[in-house]
Amino acid sequence: MESILKVDNLSKVFSRGGRQPVTAVKNVSFELMPGECLGVIGESGSGKTTMVNMITRLLDVTAGQIVLDGQDITNLRGKELRNIYKKMQMVFQSPSDSFDPRRTLGDGIGESLRNAGMSRRGTRAEVERLLEQCGLSKEFADRYPHQVSGGQCQRAAIARALAIQPKLLICDEATSALDVTVQKEIIDLLNQLRLVQGKHLSILFICHDLSLVQQFCDRVLVMYQGEIVEQGKPDDVIQKPEHAYTRRLIDSVLEFE
Repeated sequence: MESILKVDNLSKVFSRGGRQPVTAVKNVSFELMPGECLGVIGESGSGKTTMVNMITRLLDVTAGQIVLDGQDITNLRGKELRNIYKKMQMVFQSPSDSFDPRRTLGDGIGESLRNAGMSRRGTRAEVERLLEQCGLSKEFADRYPHQVSGGQCQRAAIARALAIQPKLLICDEATSALDVTVQKEIIDLLNQLRLVQGKHLSILFICHDLSLVQQFCDRVLVMYQGEIVEQGKPDDVIQKPEHAYTRRLIDSVLEFE
């Protein structure tokens, strides 16, 4: 089976105007299979966000290759780059970042559908279906971001990301701004979506919470100082960590508990 996402020796070096360059990501390689959920864990500064920004082409790559659904997207520009977002969507840490505060949630969710040529009536019907799929009533289509809770806004953000039926959903700390109860609700929703979508939806789950990764992900990558230092099934990595950094992460969670 061909991977939905293949990252090969990905690196990012930031120049600093005459000072020593900073290597934020170094020789990162992994594959994400259809229907799989892959967790990426590490503390702030470990390179997770830089890696995601390269995968989504928000940052140029210093070295390496990114292949999405069989297509090399490493150096795409313009229309070709815009077309890849039909296959790849993101859910951000702050739910409100997904929406224009001056427009309703329904407008935000339906934007990509209208851009694809769907009629106004068809768009409204699909927006209501997506909201209900994500656990919100159709009335939420007429609400503004400031009129809903953080958890409700994140559900709407997931609905927006799913509108164009992407093959890859990237969740970048998508639960970290939510309280524990709402976190569980969002994880339950993502699990439900995985059951419904099957092999048609793969998830790259960026997180700093080991317990969430253990609950939700099929595999996990541990990042430290821009490199992948450990990978495997979450239970195996947590119960038998091989790298000192992974052991420190686990110990810090146990101390906090």
